[in-house]
Amino acid sequence: MNYKKNDIFYWIALNNIHGIGCNTYKNLIQHFGTPKEVFDAPVKEFKNIDGLNSSLIKAIKAFDKVETVEKEVDRVKRSDVDVITLNNKQYPCRLKEIYDPPPYLYVKGRLTLNAKVAVAVVGSRASTPYGLGIAQKISMELASCGVVIVSGMARGIDSHAHRGALKGRGETIAVLGSGIDVVYPPENDRLCKEIAKTGAVVSEFPFSTPPLTGNFPRRNRIISGLSLGVLVIEASLRSGSLITARLALEQGRDVFAIPGSVTSLRSQGTNKLIKSGAKLVEKVEDVLEEILDYRRKDPIEKNLNMSSVSLEKDEEDIYKSLERPKHIDEIISEKNLDPSAVSALLLALEMKGLVRQHPGKFFAKKET
Repeated sequence: MNYKKNDIFYWIALNNIHGIGCNTYKNLIQHFGTPKEVFDAPVKEFKNIDGLNSSLIKAIKAFDKVETVEKEVDRVKRSDVDVITLNNKQYPCRLKEIYDPPPYLYVKGRLTLNAKVAVAVVGSRASTPYGLGIAQKISMELASCGVVIVSGMARGIDSHAHRGALKGRGETIAVLGSGIDVVYPPENDRLCKEIAKTGAVVSEFPFSTPPLTGNFPRRNRIISGLSLGVLVIEASLRSGSLITARLALEQGRDVFAIPGSVTSLRSQGTNKLIKSGAKLVEKVEDVLEEILDYRRKDPIEKNLNMSSVSLEKDEEDIYKSLERPKHIDEIISEKNLDPSAVSALLLALEMKGLVRQHPGKFFAKKET
């Protein structure tokens, strides 16, 4: 394609060729390096690339949707939206690992996941006060420990998960099943703006894409793909949240579930997940312990220090007391706090990368 276009033009152009799905797109990028090189390559170079056939090769060589792509590029330029491609260092590493990662993401806000831990919190749109309360509380507690909360900004559990993260002064990511400029449900317009201030709103869909039913399973794979695990709060047996849980398992993620009433239809899905092996969650520590166990085996190192991390008063008090390694019982005795409270505070400090646990329940400041 002999057009003098910027890099984003070619990324969007290749995605506008009917029949090239996300996995084939990934294979092309792995082989050629960039979409421009895909368009410039001779036909013989396309042999032996998984997902390609003669009709797709012809479509690449005969691309004629220049005006459509130019309009999309122009909308990006005129908006406060970034396009983060697979080749961009800001593209989330965990998402890149899934079978069919989106070639690029439209992002409003800041997407800085690669040095952080994210957990998805999803559930029913038609949720109960119990479910809404749990979603907000546990998301707030996770966010206050430095965990990024990922959800789909739908009514019900999703919206309360985002609000809980904001209340916990943490980051949250909303993944849309519509274009980045289409807020759905519309009453979440203010929430969307709040999320973008400290976290990110993301979509793989072009501008003006409506929230069609078929978009949400695609959205769900991104929600689980961005996360280390998925926590399901209230879901019926036919809930889309169970699709997210299944995708999480396929992607090698952990699945957590909050138990619900055996008489509630909205809890049948979550209770079934627990019977099938999902980790039962009663308190925030149940999630944090699983994440920390993962990080101890395959740590995500962060260059954190006191000036870059927000601490609650009790967290800061314990952190400052660790001039030397201390056993948890010594900390409990010194601070005159409930053992479960001290355990939770130490977990929070571990999640924020400031404290490391050593054998025998000794804790010390992390060396930087």
